[in-house]
Amino acid sequence: MKLNALIGKIPGKVQTLGNTEVEIASLCIDSRKVEPGALFFCTPGLQVDAHRFAPQAVEKGAVALVVQRELALDVPQVLVEDVRTALSYIAAEYFGNPAEKLMMLGITGTKGKTTTSFLVKSIMEAAGVKTGLIGTVCSMIGEETLPNRLTTPDPIETQTLLKKMVDAGMQCVVMEVSAHALDMHRLAGMKFKVGAFSNFSQDHLDYFRDMDAYFAAKMRLMDPAICETIVYNVDDERVGAAIKGLDCPKLRIGIRESSDVYANDIEIGERGCSFLMTWHKRFRTTISLHLAGIFNVYNALMAAGICICAGAGPESIRQGLENVSAVPGRIELLDTGTPYRVILDYAHSPDSLENVLKAVRETARGRMIALFGCGGDRDKAKRPMMGEIGGKLADYCILTSDNPRNEDPMDILDAIEAGIKPTGCEYVVIENRREAIRYALTHAQVGDVVVLAGKGHETYQEIKGVKHPFDEKVVVRELLEEI
Repeated sequence: MKLNALIGKIPGKVQTLGNTEVEIASLCIDSRKVEPGALFFCTPGLQVDAHRFAPQAVEKGAVALVVQRELALDVPQVLVEDVRTALSYIAAEYFGNPAEKLMMLGITGTKGKTTTSFLVKSIMEAAGVKTGLIGTVCSMIGEETLPNRLTTPDPIETQTLLKKMVDAGMQCVVMEVSAHALDMHRLAGMKFKVGAFSNFSQDHLDYFRDMDAYFAAKMRLMDPAICETIVYNVDDERVGAAIKGLDCPKLRIGIRESSDVYANDIEIGERGCSFLMTWHKRFRTTISLHLAGIFNVYNALMAAGICICAGAGPESIRQGLENVSAVPGRIELLDTGTPYRVILDYAHSPDSLENVLKAVRETARGRMIALFGCGGDRDKAKRPMMGEIGGKLADYCILTSDNPRNEDPMDILDAIEAGIKPTGCEYVVIENRREAIRYALTHAQVGDVVVLAGKGHETYQEIKGVKHPFDEKVVVRELLEEI
């Protein structure tokens, strides 16, 4: 495809330098992966500006550049106001605008996106709609599962996936939409049938300057110019207040506040929950959900609301919700054969840790042992907060490493320890996560629940820039065999 055919929809001022009739064979944002015939995007980053690597990209065969400032290189250049936005538009055009051939359902929020997306996929498939998924755990084209690096991939990867989904006959795609992706314009130009906002709480303040900036990024998905209908959790005060005033079709879900889709007669069990779901003046159906915790009732209501707006009926909603028996790394009960339960969860923020521990507490017969840490090179303010939450809600805490990255693990643990000490909860610090899990398994007693928080679906431990294999399902199985 020729360069001039790719750049027509880029918003803002666009200036071309050189021959735009050049043929483009591929798109690339990493100078190390440039192949002959590539169009290279000089994306400015937080730490590195890719304009620096344009000479290397040209040496390796890039035939044109997209830039924010003119470079002294003898190749065609497209000068734009924002390279990231241009990347999204060009990638969509290059792959034939696949999103326009799909019903796009987007979900944002601090927590619950992954579970909600799995539930939405299940409901839509129960309704006979072939549905793809793009999210934190993986991407799915029907039953085919593909690994993901990011919750919302970069535009080239996203458009590649959407093209594959169109080619495979998918009719609908449910996508987790991260605040980072919205802030970096990864989905610029894309339209959604439904945009959903699940909840909002502290996270990612290592990237966003404050909570207001984080919230503003998520609200970009709620722009009526981007999404046709909004589904939102009215019980979340900040979300409800922000969306209430938007002039577009909306559907409210909730339990406490007046809602369009709501739940009552809720019963929480050890392995799931049941409730009566009502779409006001439309239908009422009893749901037996195989996912535990009140927050999963919210996730189910959110999924139902999204699918109502996508055209699904009550029987498809009931069947789809009940067909999901587990979501990888989300309050996932491991098959250990032990007299105590072991639960795996991705909880890595204060609010998510609190929700998981409260959910487990509701059905715990013995002690609740919480094992957790905090990621390095990330929001430092949440470390003592998580220590305090663990100390207040668990009977015993094991503080350990969780992707220390480039930080000293003990510095991270010291910060968590500062939050747990005032609670008076018994705890131990074991930096090596494998040994920490061994300690938990050997000290758990009949009826106890061991909550392994932080890793969830992840299969690595990141230390000093290296991702070491660390799948907690495998680790638990190996340790139990040793024990």
